[in-house]
Amino acid sequence: MAMNLDKKSLSEQDICLQFITPSITQAGWLPEQIGREVQLTDGQVLVKGQTAVRSTGSSKRADYILYYKPDLPLAVVEAKSNIHSVSHGIQQAKGYAQMVDIPFVYSSNGDAFHQFDPQSNPVEQQITLDRFPSPDELWQRYQQQLSASQQQIALQSRYPSTEKTPRYYQQVAINRSLKAIARGQNRLLLVMATGTGKTYVASQIIWRLWKSGQKKRILFLADRNILVDQAKNNDFKSFGGAMTKISNRQIDKAYEIYLSLYQAISGNEEEKNIYRQFSPGFFDLVVVDECHRGSAKEDAAWREILDYFHSATHLGLTATPKQDKEVSNLDYFGQPVYTYTLKQGIEDGFLAPYKVIRTDLDKDLDGWRPKPGQLDDKGLKIEDRTYDRNDMDRVLILSQRTQLVAKQLTEHLQSTDPMQKTIIFCEDIDHAERMRVALVNLNPEQVQHNANYVARITGDQTEGKLLLDNFIDPENPYPVIATTSRLLDTGVDAQTCKIIVLDQVVSSTARFKQIIGRGTRLKEEYGKLYFTIIDFRNITQLFADPDFDGLPVGDEDETDEDQKPERKKKLKPDTDDTEGRVKYHVAGVDVFVLAQRVQYYSLEGELITESLTDYTRQKVNQNYASLQDFLHRWTEEDRKEAVVQELEQQGVLFEALAEQVGRELDPFDLICHVVYDQPAMSRQERVNNIRHSSYFTEYGDLARQVLDALLNKYADGQLSDLSDLQVLNVSPFTQMGTALEILRAFGGRPNYQQAIKQLQQDLYKVA
Repeated sequence: MAMNLDKKSLSEQDICLQFITPSITQAGWLPEQIGREVQLTDGQVLVKGQTAVRSTGSSKRADYILYYKPDLPLAVVEAKSNIHSVSHGIQQAKGYAQMVDIPFVYSSNGDAFHQFDPQSNPVEQQITLDRFPSPDELWQRYQQQLSASQQQIALQSRYPSTEKTPRYYQQVAINRSLKAIARGQNRLLLVMATGTGKTYVASQIIWRLWKSGQKKRILFLADRNILVDQAKNNDFKSFGGAMTKISNRQIDKAYEIYLSLYQAISGNEEEKNIYRQFSPGFFDLVVVDECHRGSAKEDAAWREILDYFHSATHLGLTATPKQDKEVSNLDYFGQPVYTYTLKQGIEDGFLAPYKVIRTDLDKDLDGWRPKPGQLDDKGLKIEDRTYDRNDMDRVLILSQRTQLVAKQLTEHLQSTDPMQKTIIFCEDIDHAERMRVALVNLNPEQVQHNANYVARITGDQTEGKLLLDNFIDPENPYPVIATTSRLLDTGVDAQTCKIIVLDQVVSSTARFKQIIGRGTRLKEEYGKLYFTIIDFRNITQLFADPDFDGLPVGDEDETDEDQKPERKKKLKPDTDDTEGRVKYHVAGVDVFVLAQRVQYYSLEGELITESLTDYTRQKVNQNYASLQDFLHRWTEEDRKEAVVQELEQQGVLFEALAEQVGRELDPFDLICHVVYDQPAMSRQERVNNIRHSSYFTEYGDLARQVLDALLNKYADGQLSDLSDLQVLNVSPFTQMGTALEILRAFGGRPNYQQAIKQLQQDLYKVA
């Protein structure tokens, strides 16, 4: 009984150290096979005004993951303290196992193991500590479900890299693809949100198939040169001399890994179809990057390549699978073997959330109609009708509108950070150039410092394409602002892009996802935790489309201005082809901002469309139904910061809330004021109330000095938690004496802590 009592007094960490880890080790698991405290997700980032914080409470971490080989996890073990039952952690462990595709699930409180083995025995059962299965035992159970080729691929390790280790979803994508290929599936689709590492996943799939001898010659296809070069220089560099990029329409059959543009090996004329220099059975595997584009159509020039190498396994990669009346990726590649969405990436903390600034212009919403017989600035008679948002810069060019959009962006940059990498999506090349000129003229100081502060990056000019490399280079600050139409909407890895401006009509959900994908990369080392979308065309309404983060989504033809296939295609609304289009240029028409509203990405993965105050009330009331409930929790908690952190993890945006209220309030007063309609008291007002009381009379001179200094720091917003003892090690407390001397002035540490507790109770009194 004494032993049981002792065990129940142990922490979860002690249970792991004294009981669980020794049992696993005794079963034959080596230290390198035992993953401890394996972090699966980073924790969602929450936007707070102009800053962002990571919600560490939302991160997921497995107590144990056991690996047969480095890329072959077999078991997850969830540990609990002994005050819980043996099976208490099994549901949590099942959740982790489902995330990571782990077949065997265990829970333990140090008394025994609770086992779930859905492959061989779906009945949950307990096993003693000394009966935990060995690595070979679990592998024997697991391999019963695998063919010989599947076993061979499963045991083949990934390319060893000190730079990258696969995230959990990347590992799942790799393993599921390998399993499908090993069982003979020849058409596969991987759907992964932009910024989640599709090319890295592809390189690891190719490496393991190639090294295991399952696939000997592989072709990697993309429709943009930058995509091919990014793959060759980064994720594919491990293939070394076995790899080549097809260029100058030259074929060398001495290699095993081939990278190529569609356009580099195909064309209308038969002699341009150089892929036919390979035999139809030359390649074992063809990987199609951004396969939502030209490869989906049966009559596309690019599809002919895939049909020619029909005997090979075809793996499609996309963030936006295409599904409409005319064409479907799913018809060709089949249902995705794995899907990882933008929402999942943001929730896991691997992708950047966004803030949306929706700006409505009067001529966009109310429309503009010319006077009867009115001529434009070039002498063209303007067709008599009402022109609205869909016509702006496509048919009707109001010079004042261009100036206003440029002015709005400039003011935002100047009020936040003028060096934030920004992409402006314009209607066409002409619009991109006019926007560039407007921004240059509005930012003379920045342009004087560097002429490339603003640059047009479109496919019609070599200079723009050359500047693209500088724009996407995190180490190169210039260009800061890129105006474009189509060149930057897909495939381009603009890692540090912090602002996306939407000033073009986008009717395609798939293309909208690609555009948004230019901002979703998280780069904490460069200070990028979120990005801002400034929307002048109400395009962000597509976030509300159920298809936005689902499968599949409709799409329109996405031909790029600089990478058009040689086969003529029917023109669709979102293309950047202005040939034959009549445009009216009109100056002197005033344009005004009608409304502007800011929306935030919530913890639930939705834009907060209600007022921030309503949203805060909803979140707080989920935990504290009344003011008394909140006050009780606040009073009982000595570390007030703990309450604040809990609310932040649940989606309360204190900084943004303070901006809306318009006052610098303590988090306590923000909640009391916004949620429970209490008078808003500033920190200084609360401090004044204390000083006017008799609180200090019972303390000596040094103690009173310390308390007074604490209140000063609180009033100045320098100190959020008065109970933090570390504050005694900074000025002005270091001038008053050592931390020990200060504690002695109160009669010792317990008395000091009691004094601070009483101080906080008096400080946070509610009338």
